[in-house]
Formats: sequence, C-alpha cells, structure tokens
Amino acid sequence: MPLVGVVIGSRSDEPFIQDTLKVLGEMGIEHELSVLSAHRTPERVREYALGARERGIEVLIAAAGGSAALPGVLASWTTLPVIGVPVPSSELKGVDALYAIAQMPPGVPVACVAVGAWGARNAAYLAAQILALKYDKIRRAYEEHRHRQSQG
Repeated sequence: MPLVGVVIGSRSDEPFIQDTLKVLGEMGIEHELSVLSAHRTPERVREYALGARERGIEVLIAAAGGSAALPGVLASWTTLPVIGVPVPSSELKGVDALYAIAQMPPGVPVACVAVGAWGARNAAYLAAQILALKYDKIRRAYEEHRHRQSQG
C-alpha cells in the first residue's frame, strides 16, 4: 500500500518528477504516481485528496509549473502534509511556480522545495523524514543515506 502520493498536473511534467520517484524507491517507500490537473480536472483532484488518507497515503508530493495551483488545491482538500515541487516549465523557469507554492495562505500550508531536480529529490527526502517519525525501516534507510552522504 503506497504511503506517498506523487501527483503531477500533466504527463509533460513526468520528466521533472523522476528524481522524486527514484529516491522514494531507493528509500523503500511505496508510492503511487497520478496525473491530475487543478485546472483541467479539478473534481478528480478533489476526489483524490479526499480519499488519500483512507487509501493509506500519509504524504502528498505535488509537482507543478506556471501558476502551480496543484499543491495548494490538494492542501485545500486534505490535512495530510503536502510537499510542492516547483517545475521549471514556464518562461520564468519555475520562479512563478516557486512563489505560487511558497505563498500559501495561513492555515493551508504547503512545504516548498527548490525548483527543478534538486527540489524533486528533496521532496522525497522530506517525505522520508516525515514518515521516519512512524516507520523505523524508513528512518533507518534515511539515516543510512545521510551517513553515506557524509562520507563523501
């Protein structure tokens, strides 16, 4: 049963989220990938967010470019942690998405990571840190990663 729901707004965002999927796999974290658009399929986004917890999802990662509405819309429909990944898909190279994700109104937080590949990896690491509070196997995997990282 997946613990992390990874959501992208369109198939064209899939290359930007590959690092997230890779890291989740390396950490042994079960996850699912869904394509849902905050603008083109808003009802499907709502249904996904409302049903995520009962399906076993504990953290959502949403990648979006441009207006980057997807992470905020998901957060508006669930109290699960949502991590937003700004995608550098517009003429502004992701800065617009970064601002949109980071500037959520009080009471509807979305964690925001860096634009692009670094952010995609960090979204998975942040999800691992959150899940490590509950799952020893994930905590050990993340601690091993950090240990290897510190060894250069």
